[in-house]
Amino acid sequence: MFLAQLALLFRVFLLGLVSCLPFLEAGSSRAVVRGSPRGVLEDGVRIDVPAAARVRIENEFGPVAAEVWKEKYVSVSASIEGTGAKFTRSPIVIENRAKLLVISVIRTPVDPRAAIALTVTLPEGSHTEIVTGAGSISMRGVPASANLKSVSGDIRAELSHPLNVDISARTTNGTIRSELGAPLSGGGQLLQTRLGTGDYVLRIATEREITLALDSKVNDGMAKVSGPPRLLGSENISKGAGTPANPTDSEEISDGDIIRVDSQLATLNLSVIDRNTNRGVLGLTQSDFRLFEDGIEQRLIQFESASAPFDLILLIDVSGSTRDVVKLIRAAALRFVDAARPSDRIGIISFAGHPTVISPVTLDREVLRQRVNAIDTATGDTKAYDAIDFSLTQLLKNTAGSPRGQPAWSARKNTRRTAIVMMSDGLDGSIPGVQGDGSMLPYGEMLSRVREFDGVLYTLWLNTEYEALNPLDTQPEAFDMGYERMKEMAEAGGGVFYQVESLQDLAGAYERVVADLGTVYSLAYRPTNKTRDGKWRAVRVTLNLPSAVARGKHGYYAN
Repeated sequence: MFLAQLALLFRVFLLGLVSCLPFLEAGSSRAVVRGSPRGVLEDGVRIDVPAAARVRIENEFGPVAAEVWKEKYVSVSASIEGTGAKFTRSPIVIENRAKLLVISVIRTPVDPRAAIALTVTLPEGSHTEIVTGAGSISMRGVPASANLKSVSGDIRAELSHPLNVDISARTTNGTIRSELGAPLSGGGQLLQTRLGTGDYVLRIATEREITLALDSKVNDGMAKVSGPPRLLGSENISKGAGTPANPTDSEEISDGDIIRVDSQLATLNLSVIDRNTNRGVLGLTQSDFRLFEDGIEQRLIQFESASAPFDLILLIDVSGSTRDVVKLIRAAALRFVDAARPSDRIGIISFAGHPTVISPVTLDREVLRQRVNAIDTATGDTKAYDAIDFSLTQLLKNTAGSPRGQPAWSARKNTRRTAIVMMSDGLDGSIPGVQGDGSMLPYGEMLSRVREFDGVLYTLWLNTEYEALNPLDTQPEAFDMGYERMKEMAEAGGGVFYQVESLQDLAGAYERVVADLGTVYSLAYRPTNKTRDGKWRAVRVTLNLPSAVARGKHGYYAN
């Protein structure tokens, strides 16, 4: 969105320039599941979940087929499509982010490049989100709520009687085929209707075809899952870092088929600043820090100095643009690449209507420079919150070799910490007064995921406000909300908010972020209060240096 505003400003500037030419002439001068090697996980994996569980399923490597049943647990299996090839290890990753069960897929370099298909059965009381890249999504039955999103895959939903569903389905480039009898709008690309009492919720979004069909077979809870699933209790799903877990969480089950992560470690990333100079303080050791949770001092058991390397994601808003504006963004991104420490790996993601991976994380600066020059304009309304969530997912995949639920830096020596550096004006299309539908992920949910993030989030807010000349222009209240939300995101992510008044100042802001990252220390401890009551645990850090102050997250919820 911000580049669209800049483009408008640029055009206004050109018009003004043309009108002023006579005067100028006069005088001017930004838990892994391990199974036996086989092409199909025939036994599947069973995960017990609480009532009304929140479930997120992500598969960027292929399709997802889901079915709703009356059982109280989730079952998932994976297969390689169209080939007899075998997995070298299971591609399924299971984790729990503060009451949110996340099922995702990873692919090792030695696995076949064919699509990986997920088959999932879900409790009827669950609240489910399914996300794919080019893979299709099919769902039989509707849980309490379902949000089906694919970048470029077809989506099919089969609804069972009685029909009590609130439905919103949208495709940008395809068509909607419906057996529901509800009228279509938007040239056949939008369907919004409420069937019956609307007790259940179904949201669908893709660029491709959408099919809404009636399923005459009422789900009897006997969905076919080949073989008896292995048990993974809901109390034993690995918890996100920063969330203390039950002592039994470190226990393993069935000969290593499922890796259980000891997630009692609470982790904290923080930068240390000298009050007098406002510059980072380097060279500190573990003995310089004292950490308190709810006023009780905790024993630090792991420490990473400011010199430990990072995996950095540079997240860039490119929604609408002109060629000249894009050149400035490229130049600023190159400054960031050149300023980063040689040991830091960098990845680049741009976004507008959907996120695009410009470059995966790499140490190769020459490759990064080439990829930066490929940054270009993008279409679609701004989906900033979806882009942040996508970036978090990418960082999790990059650290997939580490135990899920633990920060990468604490898993083994010399692994990397993580950070996201986001440049935007904060104008997500979901903000009132901003054009477009905006992110599918609500702002509050995105903020919760940022708080659960093991790494650090820095936000660079770029001022793109212009004078609103008519009611269709973005109003000042929307710009104010974008500004405030960018500040709130940085605070939730334990990072720093930077205010950038013009693109010409962006490169300097990036360099300040790199300098600040060089002062980030990482601490880990086992909380003395092991009760998981969902309450807030306030965390405070003090230092032995009177003039030093620590900046970072202020606590966590003990879910």
